Amino acid sequence: MERVLQLRQFLTSYKAPGPAQDSTLDALSLTAANQSHPTAQGPTIAELSQGHDVLVLFLRHSGCTFCREALADLAARRSKLEAAGMTPVVVHMSQPQVAQAMFDSYGLGDVFRISDPGQQLYRAYGLTRGSVKQLLGPKVWWRGFLAALVDRHGFGKLDGDGFQLPGVFVVRDNQIVKAYRHATAADRPDVCEFALGTSHQ
Repeated sequence: MERVLQLRQFLTSYKAPGPAQDSTLDALSLTAANQSHPTAQGPTIAELSQGHDVLVLFLRHSGCTFCREALADLAARRSKLEAAGMTPVVVHMSQPQVAQAMFDSYGLGDVFRISDPGQQLYRAYGLTRGSVKQLLGPKVWWRGFLAALVDRHGFGKLDGDGFQLPGVFVVRDNQIVKAYRHATAADRPDVCEFALGTSHQ
């Protein structure tokens, strides 16, 4: 019953994209967004990317099993990324204290991260809100089952915009070098292959 109520909350939270979501009326430019959103540790993406490659990983809301799966994937590949000179930065919609506990649980307590509940960075990077099909289609449900129950990532209460789609980017000198914008919530790009290889979208 609790999960049914959470699904109902998720569906009723949807609003057609408007000025608070996908409109560019209140959106910052990429440069301005990178400069104005410091990480929990202090430096901004603009500062970290000067002369260096930064992997910017945008998450869905923290209750989403795919969010948790993405953090597990990053934890497993972090050493390889950093050995190649890539600095990971994770952007999320949770409050800092909530995020700290979640990142700690995946051994990522010291990773650079940015709390963006207003989704200004999401918009600056061209990440939009998904449709019901993109978030709750049959393939998404099946992948969600595997991630939540088989791989034991679980899921929690809605925390943030449940319709926000995630993405992965490589940024250098405050400019996007590579971009992967998820077509569905269930997309699972290999961050090492994406960041260190030649694939992009």
